Amino acid sequence: MSARHPSPLPAPAKHQSVAAPRSLAEIEARIDEIGAYGENPEATVRELLSLGEDVLEHWLLARGKVPSLETKEDFRLLALHRQGAKGDPSFNACRETCRELAYHYNLVILEPEHPDRKKRARLAAMIARHLCLFVSGKIQIAGLGEFCCASKPLRAGGE
Repeated sequence: MSARHPSPLPAPAKHQSVAAPRSLAEIEARIDEIGAYGENPEATVRELLSLGEDVLEHWLLARGKVPSLETKEDFRLLALHRQGAKGDPSFNACRETCRELAYHYNLVILEPEHPDRKKRARLAAMIARHLCLFVSGKIQIAGLGEFCCASKPLRAGGE
């Protein structure tokens, strides 16, 4: 790639074995916390990426699958999404959400002096929260729509 479009940086490596992730409620609370108070954008997006992986691990574990340690395009998040979508086409609704989280990670990490890096980290937090809400909804209601916004009735308490 040209200097104008640098290659994405590899995502930070996680442990070599997958432990049970924290609860989805804890993940959502942590996303909200660091999204609101994250003063270090680089550390914020690194943690958000890890939390996104934890969310997808929940999906895989709920389906009786062992989460992969592989990467796709240098991101474990993207490999986990691909693994989670096998056998459930409606899970592809959050594919772009995962890609957006990886994109915002790259924006912050590749341009650490950019004046919008804190804004970019806050956007990454919004994206990570969206992923968490969608997956938690899909776990509760297996047939939850073809689109991420279909999870709104679940959170609102309606049908």
